[in-house]
Amino acid sequence: MAESQSKLVVYAGLIGNLLVAVTKGVAAGWTGSSSMLSEAVHSFVDTGNEVLLLYGMRRASERPDETHPFGYGRELYFWSFIVALLIFALGAGVSLYEGVAHLRRPAPITDPLVNYVVLAFALVFEGGSWWVSLRAFQAAKGELGYLEAFRRSKDPPAFMVLFEDSAALIGIGLAALGTFASATLGVHEMDGVASILIGLVLGATSMLLARESKSLLIGEQADRGLRESILRVAGAQQGVCSANGLITTQLAPNQVVAAVSIDFDDALSARDVEHAVVAIEQEVRKAHPSVVALFIKPQSDAAFRDAEERRYGPPR
Repeated sequence: MAESQSKLVVYAGLIGNLLVAVTKGVAAGWTGSSSMLSEAVHSFVDTGNEVLLLYGMRRASERPDETHPFGYGRELYFWSFIVALLIFALGAGVSLYEGVAHLRRPAPITDPLVNYVVLAFALVFEGGSWWVSLRAFQAAKGELGYLEAFRRSKDPPAFMVLFEDSAALIGIGLAALGTFASATLGVHEMDGVASILIGLVLGATSMLLARESKSLLIGEQADRGLRESILRVAGAQQGVCSANGLITTQLAPNQVVAAVSIDFDDALSARDVEHAVVAIEQEVRKAHPSVVALFIKPQSDAAFRDAEERRYGPPR
C-alpha cells in the first residue's frame, strides 16, 4: 500500500475514533452503562493508537545518519507493537475490569435511549472508517486471501486500522445487546457480560496484531516477488554466470536491505567485476526504489550452498 494511502486510512480512523470516543464517553457518564464505558475507553485507546501510528510513519521516513545507517524504518514496526500492547493493556484490561465489577454489583441503566442513539452514531462513524480501511486493504492485497494478505503484509497501518475498526463494530453490537438485555429484559448483569465480551474481543485482536508486529520488528524477509525480481535482474547482467540466492530484510513498508550471492565469470578482471556490480545496483534500484541498500558477494554456487547449509541446517 502506498504511504499516502496508508496515511489516509490512519487519518480516517483517527477522526472516526475521536468522534466516537467523545459521544460514547458522554453516554457512559449519563447512563451509567458498563458496556458503554468499555466502548468509550476502547475508542479513546484507538484514537491514541492512530496518533502513535502517524508518529511512527513520520519517524520511519527520516533519512539515515551515522548512528542509524539504514535509517529509522523500523520505528513504524516498534510503534505498531506498542499499539497492539495498548489495545490489550488499556482497551481489553479496562473492559474486563468494568465487566467484572458490574457483574458483582449490577445496576440498571439510566435512560437507555441515550445509549441507542450514541451507538447508532458510533456505527456510522466507525463504519465510515472501516469502509475506508477495508477498501484500501482490498486494493493492497490483490488476489491474496484476507488472512494470507494479513500475514504477508509489511505495512502495519494497512491492517491495524482495519482490525481495530472491525473490533469496534463488534463491540458496538455487544454494547447494544447488553443495553437491551439490561434495560428491556431487566437482566442487569448482561451489561457487565457485554463489557467482558468486548474485553475478550479486544484481547484477541491485540494478540493477533502483536504477533504480526513482533515478527516485522525482529525482521522479516521481503516479498517473494521482489526477491525473485532481484535475482532475475542480477542474473541477466553481462559477465554473471548465475545469481545464486539472496538474503533480504524488511526495514519498513518501503525499505528493504538485500544481500545477493553472484557467481561471476572467472574470465572477468577485477575492474570488469566492479563494473558489473555497479550495473546490477543501478538496475535493481531502478526496478525497486524500496531497496535502500544492496550488497553483492562474489561467490560460487557451491560456496553459497555450503553457507546456506551452515545457516539453516541441511536441506529437508
